[in-house]
Amino acid sequence: MSSAQELSSWFAPKGTTTASHVPEVGSQAPTTALLPLDTGKPTIIAFLRHYGCPFAEKTYLRLRDCAKQHRDLDFVAISHSSNEATNTWLKALPQTGSEPGNLRVIVDDKLELYSAYGLGASSFAHVLSPSSFYEVWRMGSQEGIWNRPTESGSRWQTSGFFAIDSEGVVRWGRAAQSADDVPDFEEAAEAVGGSSAVKANL
Repeated sequence: MSSAQELSSWFAPKGTTTASHVPEVGSQAPTTALLPLDTGKPTIIAFLRHYGCPFAEKTYLRLRDCAKQHRDLDFVAISHSSNEATNTWLKALPQTGSEPGNLRVIVDDKLELYSAYGLGASSFAHVLSPSSFYEVWRMGSQEGIWNRPTESGSRWQTSGFFAIDSEGVVRWGRAAQSADDVPDFEEAAEAVGGSSAVKANL
């Protein structure tokens, strides 16, 4: 990683025109060629902040844990960093054996999906709030999740989280309310009727 790459992460994201609002619960989820939602199974989606961000890391790890518990659901993590940076970041994360087969990562470096879901550039207060800075320190000191080098992506890109049922209807979700907004994906799984891995084996 170069200093120029780190500096570029402070520029606003550049993508297509962003939808005027995020999908509401009960509405039809947007679909694109990148994410057609045609598997016939409920899908839980996490739009991540830039790679290197500890909140993106915690979000992904929570999503991965939830995917292991709910094999009957599909899980998608969406990155706006480059393919190379995404792969480097994934390899640097704590490994717990094989990745769950129902979790995939989509690279959306042109922000096609982020824009379709109404996730544009965030505000100054969203990124640089005192509570977010405190949470960075708390997560690092208590959970061992610190900032990593930022090879690509924008710190201003808003993240978001959605649970979509097998008919393509949004049943849970929101845009992130702040940079440190990391959801409980068990709530998302419950919203679309996911069965836990333990129950599935009974």
